[in-house]
Formats: sequence, C-alpha cells, structure tokens
Amino acid sequence: MSKKAKVVIGMSGGVDSSVAAWLLKEQGYEVVGLFMKNWEDDDDSEYCSSRQDWLDAVSVADIVGVDIEAVNFAEEYKERVFATFLQEYSAGRTPNPDVLCNAEIKFKAFLDHAMQLGADYIATGHYARVKKIGSVANPEWLLLKGKDLSKDQSYFLHRLTQYQLSQSMFPLGNMLKSQVRDIAVKLGLPNATKKDSTGICFIGERPFREFLNRYLPTKPGPIKTESGQTIGEHHGLAFYTLGQRKGLGIGGVKEYQNNDGKAQAWYSARKDLETNTLYVVQGHDHPWLLANKLHAQDASWVSGSIPQRTDNLFAKTRYRQPDVPCRLETVTTPNDFSLSFDDPQWAVTPGQSAVLYDGDICLGGGIIAWT
Repeated sequence: MSKKAKVVIGMSGGVDSSVAAWLLKEQGYEVVGLFMKNWEDDDDSEYCSSRQDWLDAVSVADIVGVDIEAVNFAEEYKERVFATFLQEYSAGRTPNPDVLCNAEIKFKAFLDHAMQLGADYIATGHYARVKKIGSVANPEWLLLKGKDLSKDQSYFLHRLTQYQLSQSMFPLGNMLKSQVRDIAVKLGLPNATKKDSTGICFIGERPFREFLNRYLPTKPGPIKTESGQTIGEHHGLAFYTLGQRKGLGIGGVKEYQNNDGKAQAWYSARKDLETNTLYVVQGHDHPWLLANKLHAQDASWVSGSIPQRTDNLFAKTRYRQPDVPCRLETVTTPNDFSLSFDDPQWAVTPGQSAVLYDGDICLGGGIIAWT
C-alpha cells in the first residue's frame, strides 16, 4: 500500500477519530479530515453538541496538522435513517439507527463524497479491523472484531459490503481504548478526556418519550398481565421495548411476591398492535421474556453470500451482549434466516440486529422480526 495514498477520515470531535487521524498522519498518508453534520433540528439546544464537536474537531486538526472541512448530510440522514427509525417505532419495533447510519451515511454518503475529493480510502475511529484475504485476482475483505473487546464496534458495522470494506481503514482496530486516551493526553489534544458519545445526536440525553412525542402521535392503551387483567395504561406502544422495567407506571401493583414478601418487578413482554395492548409479566426470567429461537429479515452478509457453516457460530442480539453459541437454521430466502440457541436468550427484541460471528470474524446479520 502506497504511503502517499490519500485518506479522508471522519472526524467527529471525539478522542477516537482524533487519534486515528494522528496515527494515519504518522504512517505517512495524506490525511484530510471531514466533519459530518447529520442533524439540524434543534442542534443548538442543550441536547445536541454538534457546534462544540465541530470546534473540537477543528482544534484537533490544527494540532495534528491536517486540513478539515464540514459536510452536511442532514437531508440524507432524514431520508435514509430517521424515516426508517420512525417507521420501525410506529410498527412496534425497536430499531438501532446506528447500524443504518453506518451503512447509509458513514460508509455510503461519506464514502461517495470522499471519493469525489480524490480519496484512495476513508477512515473512521471505529474499534474494528479489516483483513484482506484471497488472491490478487479474487480478493476478499473480512470484518474482524476490534482488539479491545470491551469497545468492539463490529456489531454496528455488520451491514458493510465488500466494496465498502475494501475502501475503509480502522486505525484503532488493534488498540485498546486506554492506549488511545494516553496518546491523546501526550499530544495535548483538547478532547483527550472528553466523554465518549453515548447516543445519536437527535436524541442526546433528553427524555426519550419527550423526543418521540414530537414525531409520533401518542396513542394510549391498556397494560395487561398474561392472564388478561388490566393493571394500567401505557402512553403508546412505540415508547416501550421488550424487557423494559423502568417507566411502566405500574410499580404499585403487587400481584405476585417472592418468598420474602417482596413483589417481583414488572417487565414489558409483548405488544399487540391490533388491540394496542402492552403485556407485562413479573420476574426477570419469566418464559415470555426468554427465547430459544429467532427469525431475522433484511439480512446483509459481509462476504456477499450466506455463510456455509451452520454450527459452531456465535451471535449477538444486542450490542452489549456477550457472544452466545447458536446455529444458523434453514434460510427460506437470501434475505431471511433463523438462529437457534441451546440457552434461552433474554428479551430478544424485534427491530434490533442479530449479528453472526465465526470467532473474531463478523459474518453479517439481519433485523430481528420475531421469536
């Protein structure tokens, strides 16, 4: 790989992309920073830090010695990511917009823009790795977990294609987060101790229900137990996710108790869109919260085709979950697949991504449809 290659890196104002830019510069690449503005609604409020992020990115670019420009993808974000986000919540599912943002914005709109700038590659601060295998005539790019498994972000990148991976670099893939922080401190970067982003800008730290209320109509309905007893009223099925414990508004209802006389906690367990009913159960390990199987749709495979292996695989049904052994069941179409588990999985949630792994290799995944 030529050390003169031009790399356009997404610089968010955070410490990860900042150190990634410095590493590329140290390795001799021609580096250009690109700050993506993906949200415009109320971005000057206390909940959205895009202005401060831009100032941090500019300050870092000056210290590292790279040019930086801002590009506005707000329209693409609303059309490709936010519209799907609202559609999924309206359908009673719980989407993961970060997965779609990577596939549609950071590695599509951003990649296209970077290529127009004459880039040979793009780069981000993700904790993941890309490995090229195969022959010169028939190469293949693998998506691997980051070395720092506590920060690994391959889950969010599982929808990337062979072309996208072939054009992408992840400078932090072989590093620990602590090493990244140490480098930032030694360089004197203004964001060396900046808190990691914990969500998407358009939600930020604001109350989630308050945000959704601005875009989705409130449609209250009954909260019922598994026996059909009405014990409360929900604000709208879109505001609840499976396994949710807090914010149900039924804390005073004590139908069942433990041996010590204390009431077991209530959990959101099922949604019935036809009757607009939210069903709740008591106890973390209630059967309604456990699933030995799931069916996923809208599959995306990193290699471009369905994995040949069906056993000795592992899956995540949510980001912060440890890998769990699974089997890839018969696929009805290229866009569908089922996974089965020996150990029941807790609160497998429609709308979330089920991501499949063969050791450190991320194979791809799909959107959980039902269990």
